[in-house]
Amino acid sequence: MSGDTDLIKLYSARILALAADIPHLERLDAPDATIKKRSPLCGSTVTVDVQVEDGRITGFGQDVKACALGQASASVVGGAVIGTTRSQVETARDQLKAMLKQDGPVPDAPFDGLEVLIPARGYKNRHASILLALDATAEAMKQAEQANCA
Repeated sequence: MSGDTDLIKLYSARILALAADIPHLERLDAPDATIKKRSPLCGSTVTVDVQVEDGRITGFGQDVKACALGQASASVVGGAVIGTTRSQVETARDQLKAMLKQDGPVPDAPFDGLEVLIPARGYKNRHASILLALDATAEAMKQAEQANCA
C-alpha cells in the first residue's frame, strides 16, 4: 500500500494541472529545425519545432505523447522556452538530469518550474520521459544554428 501512496504523491495536482495545459502544442509551419525524441523504456515521444533568430528561440511548437510526468516537463519547458538561448536550454537539461539522478538543485530560471518534478527522483524509469522536451529542444536549437550557418 505504501507504493500506491507514493504514486499518488508523485502525480500531484500540480503535475496533473501542468500535464493538462501544455503550451505551444501547435506545430510550426516553417520551423528552422524539427527534432523527435523517444524514450526507449516507456515509448514516450516529444517532437519539437523551433524558430531561432540571433541565437534565441522566437518560435516553438511541440507534439507530446508522454506520461503525465513527461507532459508536465514539456509544459514547463513550453512556458519558459521563448527567448532562451541554446546555452540556457542545454544548462537546464543538464541541471534537470542532475536534479533527477544525483539529487542536484532545481534548474535555473526560467526553467525553475521543473522543481515540481523533484518527487520523480525515485522513479528512474520515468527520467527519460521527463528529459525528452529539453533533450529535443537542445538538439533542435543546435540543428537550427548549424542550418543558419550553412
